Amino acid sequence: MFEDFRKQAEEANLFDDDQNEKLREEISHYQDGYFLGMTPIQRFILAFMLFMMITILGILFLTVTSKIVLPFMG
Repeated sequence: MFEDFRKQAEEANLFDDDQNEKLREEISHYQDGYFLGMTPIQRFILAFMLFMMITILGILFLTVTSKIVLPFMG
């Protein structure tokens, strides 16, 4: 029984030429310097915006819990 499965698996053509070509295009696309379809500048801006959001939310949390007092709030 298992021998039949092995033979079928060996004989089966799991990927056709179109799928192989698509995989090659995807691999070459990652080698062009893009990640998730973004250029390096776009990735930097996204990372910077994430950093600023975390910083602002952290300062807000510390202010609300009275761990720090901002100078203009007395």
